[in-house]
Amino acid sequence: MLKGAFTALITPFKGNEVDYAGLSELVTFQISNGISGILAVGTTGESPVLTWQEHNAVIEHVAGQCGNTCLCIAGTGSNNTREALEGTKHAAETGADAVLLVDPYYNGPSSLEIRREYVEPVARAFPDIQIIPYIIPGRTGAQMLPEDLAILSRNCKNVATVKEATGSLENMKRTRECCGPEFTILSGDDGLTYEVMTAPEIRAGGVISVVSNVAPKAVAEMVRAVAEGRIAEGEAISRALDPLFNLVVVKTQEKTPYGDVVCRARNPLAIKALMQVLGMPSGPCRPPLGRLTRNAMNIVLEAGRKVWKENPEILSPLQDAFGTDIGKCLNDPDNWRSLCYTEY
Repeated sequence: MLKGAFTALITPFKGNEVDYAGLSELVTFQISNGISGILAVGTTGESPVLTWQEHNAVIEHVAGQCGNTCLCIAGTGSNNTREALEGTKHAAETGADAVLLVDPYYNGPSSLEIRREYVEPVARAFPDIQIIPYIIPGRTGAQMLPEDLAILSRNCKNVATVKEATGSLENMKRTRECCGPEFTILSGDDGLTYEVMTAPEIRAGGVISVVSNVAPKAVAEMVRAVAEGRIAEGEAISRALDPLFNLVVVKTQEKTPYGDVVCRARNPLAIKALMQVLGMPSGPCRPPLGRLTRNAMNIVLEAGRKVWKENPEILSPLQDAFGTDIGKCLNDPDNWRSLCYTEY
């Protein structure tokens, strides 16, 4: 059973190329801070803009470095079942412990079709690797429902975990009701992790986290504390992490010549910006993701400053690992000026 704290790792770039040396540094940082496993090339890893050659190379690199130290989950989902089969074959041959299959985006299959024409063919073709459906309708426009997930887990024993990013507690409660007590629900929303792990009708087994890119030790300790029944300790860590949880999507009001508009900086834009400010291997996102507005950057900086001031233990492992001065990084405009659009 896949339980614990897993990092949805960003893919670092130098220029327009994958930064494999930086990737190794990031994996080392994760492992040394007690993370349960690493997801390579999920949405946070910018899977839509990597070629399949790059995609496979990153998975191979991460799986090789994880070895027997922590688990490697490979993002092999697609809106094309043939691609998902090919990607999963490579991941299995590379030594990944599990694969993550995001619901097919844009072409919008029904829940029945997602189960029968997508996840089940992959699960049956690769019975020796764990298959994790990834339910995130806000990104994909499609959703496998708890009822189909339950049928799938009954028919395919290697489907025993789901990454749940619907944001709906009711959907997660229904998943637990349909899939039974042994099925693992992993939170796909950092900010809901404590709540869904402690909710008796959900009892999530952990999280696939974005924030653990910068705070793996704290996220791992929070999940471990709750799992071991140290609820107050887990809640305290969750509160300390809360400013960072709000960076997964940063919404701002921006002025244009035609009136104000809402601008949404979606993951991984904000977390990669923070990583660049803090001196970690990251690089920019690939287009069409671009840069933050100045308003959004202010939100990112304030979150970092608040955590560093009130709970420095959250980010101190990062400072030690990468030799940065976090206080200086967060307060020196030279560290972020080039990361923002100068105007809307």
